[in-house]
Amino acid sequence: MRIQGIKFEIDWTKFKPGRTFFLPCLDINAAKTEVKTVCNRLKYKVETRGVIENGIRGLRVWRIK
Repeated sequence: MRIQGIKFEIDWTKFKPGRTFFLPCLDINAAKTEVKTVCNRLKYKVETRGVIENGIRGLRVWRIK
């Protein structure tokens, strides 16, 4: 998955319901769009939220189902 020109390697097989991951990024909307596209293809239901963690802006993604 590529967001803002940076390639992120996500092991989607290990992304089970109840798990979460953080993607550092400046353009939250672009990141949400990319994550939702992949998750829709995999039929994963996710919740996303723009956050600042340890002073770094990014997107937190939770798998719901």
